Amino acid sequence: MAGIMKRIVIAEFMDAAAVAQLRERHDVLHDVALVDDGARLYKEAKWAHALIVRNRTQVRGELLDALTQCTVVGRLGVGLDNIDVAGCEARGIRVIPATGANALSVAEYVIASAMMLLRGAYGSTAAVAAGRWPRNALSNGRELAGKTLGLVGFGAIGQLTARLAQALGMRTVAFDAMMDGSHPAFGATGTQPLGLDALVAQADVVSLHVPLVDGTRNLFHAARIAAMKGGAVLVNTSRGGIVDEAAVALALREGRLGGAALDVFEAEPLAASPHFDGCPNLLLTPHIAGVTAESNERVSSLIAQKVLEALEP
Repeated sequence: MAGIMKRIVIAEFMDAAAVAQLRERHDVLHDVALVDDGARLYKEAKWAHALIVRNRTQVRGELLDALTQCTVVGRLGVGLDNIDVAGCEARGIRVIPATGANALSVAEYVIASAMMLLRGAYGSTAAVAAGRWPRNALSNGRELAGKTLGLVGFGAIGQLTARLAQALGMRTVAFDAMMDGSHPAFGATGTQPLGLDALVAQADVVSLHVPLVDGTRNLFHAARIAAMKGGAVLVNTSRGGIVDEAAVALALREGRLGGAALDVFEAEPLAASPHFDGCPNLLLTPHIAGVTAESNERVSSLIAQKVLEALEP
């Protein structure tokens, strides 16, 4: 073992093989209940040289103040809105996200959701099993090929989603506030750069891939949703707070929006939400777009390796 054994606290689920890798070289506390037990988490944090979290642990305020020995925070995912990055940096704590490790899982989720919502035929199991035969009602579904996918945010996940979509015959357009039209990512993926308003007006499927910051909060408000192409589909795998959930529900009920898949919400876990009751062609999932058996292994392995490198320079 290189160097002195350090204390690593893991407050949420991490793949067992990666935890074992860390335990071979350091003292590890892996307890998924810590995220819901603030007092105990703060107590354990005081002894931690490294903290590993997913998206629920809020690394700020009292918890950040407790990290008096910590030098690295590993994030089992890519979004950093649950971490006070500036506060960590001010304390000399390095923040490491699992960049790229769950991109394929998210991209596949987007494509699968778009196909299901455009086709609109996959909610008929109970009716068919009960002896009904809604063939006529379900014969007007739409194909993915030939449709336009609009990607709002064109980082690694957006670019991979574009490639998968093109393989299925989609045209891809993208908007990214951090990229101008000459950015090589557009040419490399055969994706047309557009302004946000133009993308919203043209896209049959709009997929969101932006972080939650002041400039993206409520980005898809009621007016922007109303400006979407009639019958278009909206997929949000980025962060809750970017989409006005009540406006999505109303647009679905009124038939202006052709479908929606929401994997993230303003408040998580999502409380009972009457505005979603009876919404047609709606998919709700509990923040799992980037979470698969394979991505858990990749994300956990990457963060384990990066944390070890940070602790053993």
